[in-house]
Amino acid sequence: MQTITNPVALGVIASLLAGAATGLGAIPILFNRDFSRRSLDVMLGFAGGVMLAASAFSLLVPALEHPLGGVWVVGTGFMVGGLFVHLVDRYVPHEHIMKGHEGPATRLSRTWLLVIAITIHNFPEGLAVGVAFGSEELGTGLAIALAIGLQNIPEGLAVAAPLVRQGYSKYRAAGIGLVTGLVEPLGGLVGVSVVTFAQFLLPWGLAFAAGAMVFVVSDEMIPESHSGGFERFATIGLMIGFVVMMVLDNMFG
Repeated sequence: MQTITNPVALGVIASLLAGAATGLGAIPILFNRDFSRRSLDVMLGFAGGVMLAASAFSLLVPALEHPLGGVWVVGTGFMVGGLFVHLVDRYVPHEHIMKGHEGPATRLSRTWLLVIAITIHNFPEGLAVGVAFGSEELGTGLAIALAIGLQNIPEGLAVAAPLVRQGYSKYRAAGIGLVTGLVEPLGGLVGVSVVTFAQFLLPWGLAFAAGAMVFVVSDEMIPESHSGGFERFATIGLMIGFVVMMVLDNMFG
């Protein structure tokens, strides 16, 4: 497998491109303000399926196969990743489009609370891209970056469309969709820097990123995609996303 000579630079660039895909996904809202709830739930399910498959095949499997990995290291790192998202979700004020406000009370505007919510969601994705490139294996890094970018496209529209329904202008909604993905380079920088300069942490980082993403899928994406009465369609979308990512991982792996 081809190795990477400058993993930090590639990790940041790849996570930036993957994050910018949310803006690409929000573009259709500029031309069509009305997307059905069923369509949005299918897209959110697809994104969740991609994240689950990426967590399993591109993060957990390499972590288990790493010489310093193993079941206990990977299991612990996985649980710590989920715990991290849980604590941030509980103690940082934010607001979901469907679930409403979570975390402590605050005077921040609803727009900023929505941005923070999706930032909490997207940071682990950037972290996953960075950690993958920190493994210094180009195929693994490309597979994760492509997976995150792929799932960010429908996610960008799934963010922008409900905002338009709630009275936001289509340009502001599309802008919020783009901005929420741009936190991913920060996660990418953190992930690739840590595992590049401390290679023994690589299996921990891979497992941590997987745990964080699985927590987000289970705690946010699946419940939201199932809350509008189209849970069967959302489940089909999730399964398609899972298979698509499994195929991509096999191509790059």
